[in-house]
Amino acid sequence: MIPIVWIGAFLLLGTAANEVCYKDLGCFSDKPPWSGIPGRKLFGLPASPESMNISFLLFTRETGNLSQKLLYTEKSTVQNSYFSPLRKTRFVIHGFTSTGKYGWVVEMCLLLVKVENVNCIAVDWEDGAKCTYFTAASNIRVLGAVTAYLINTLAKAYHYSPSKIHLIGHSIGAHTAGEVGRRLRGISRQFSGIGRITGLDPAGIGFEGFPDMVRLDPSDAQFVDVIHTNAGKFPTIGFGMFNATGDLDFYPNGGRVMPGCDDKNTTLVETDFDTEMEGVGNCHHSRSHEYYRYSILFPGGFVAYPCESYESFQEGNCFPCPREGCPMMGHYADRFHNKLRNNNPKYFLDTAPKKPFTSWLYNISVKLSGMTGVKGEMDIAFQMKDGKTKEYQIGSGSLNQGQTYSKLISVEINPVKASRVEFIWHKKIFTSFWAKLGAERVRLVRGKDGHESFFCGSGTATHGVPQILTPC
Repeated sequence: MIPIVWIGAFLLLGTAANEVCYKDLGCFSDKPPWSGIPGRKLFGLPASPESMNISFLLFTRETGNLSQKLLYTEKSTVQNSYFSPLRKTRFVIHGFTSTGKYGWVVEMCLLLVKVENVNCIAVDWEDGAKCTYFTAASNIRVLGAVTAYLINTLAKAYHYSPSKIHLIGHSIGAHTAGEVGRRLRGISRQFSGIGRITGLDPAGIGFEGFPDMVRLDPSDAQFVDVIHTNAGKFPTIGFGMFNATGDLDFYPNGGRVMPGCDDKNTTLVETDFDTEMEGVGNCHHSRSHEYYRYSILFPGGFVAYPCESYESFQEGNCFPCPREGCPMMGHYADRFHNKLRNNNPKYFLDTAPKKPFTSWLYNISVKLSGMTGVKGEMDIAFQMKDGKTKEYQIGSGSLNQGQTYSKLISVEINPVKASRVEFIWHKKIFTSFWAKLGAERVRLVRGKDGHESFFCGSGTATHGVPQILTPC
């Protein structure tokens, strides 16, 4: 006879059980595609919501830097809070080994309520996330059910439409958002499901290549946008998914390795008991939520271009933006009027290596004046009012007067806001000390709309001496 064992809120029939049931949430099976198939054999039954200590921390303009705790089982905690049905609501969901009590999740909510009048809910499930990867990845099914239950509570208490809700999830938190969306898909004729889901580098291991049912996909919300920053594709291994999994999928810097990160790419380590992931604090993986955060403040610095591949983007084959324009990666991606174009959901851009990570794509052309056959390198420099200056190489080798040199460059200083533009060249060994070069005319073509601007120089300059350029 199989012994009957009570664990938490569900009934477990011996060790051979393949289903657990929780009050108000329903039952969860470990049958395929949830577990028991190649790539998901280490996935198991999800833990109880009580053991994960799931909580929802509400931030509004009324709460200031503090928060109010909402319990999905107690509607009164919502009714007695500053939650307003007149506002949109954004949920921020952390991933493996992280927390929603502090750190980037709370910082994201504080920023969101500062720049817009919304309800922001930080989802904390730290006790269910700080375990083995596969255990945590199994737990998101219950986390998704709990979050969906809370949203249903809002719908019943305030007649609040899920279309006013935006879920922002990182790593396995992105797939949690997908689970929420799947559960709330067309819950009634009046409501058409979650309004938007943003996946921040959705976890790849155990999710990439598996059925839509177990992972984030475009049907989980009215609009799904995804930022890939640590995509895994053979022979490299990353935390995130490589394949497109949204209506708009953004691949900054190609989507695999981010500039400014010096940690090694993620590796898998086999142990006697499980398969663990090393380097969960991976800089590349975390860049996705950092990019999103700064996109709230600097949307124009994250314009992304539709392209077949990152290599094609780098070659300039997708420059400038098409007539219908380009979306902005991050918070304002939903403003792209053509956001549901399905023929090419992949968008590429470059970012700067340091905060705020913004960059602007330009094609810069320089027509030289001066001497012919000068060996060296020529740059265009942009300077801000605070003195910050950045030089960009346009050409090198044999430099000749009358010739035009062009280069597609992602610049960290927006030329539109530059207080000063300079031409400067640097000589190579054996170049004559009396050699002089100048920029007769500089043409800047802006990537986002193809707008052209021109700068001209007067005369020439010796190596290392800046030549000031003026609009012409």
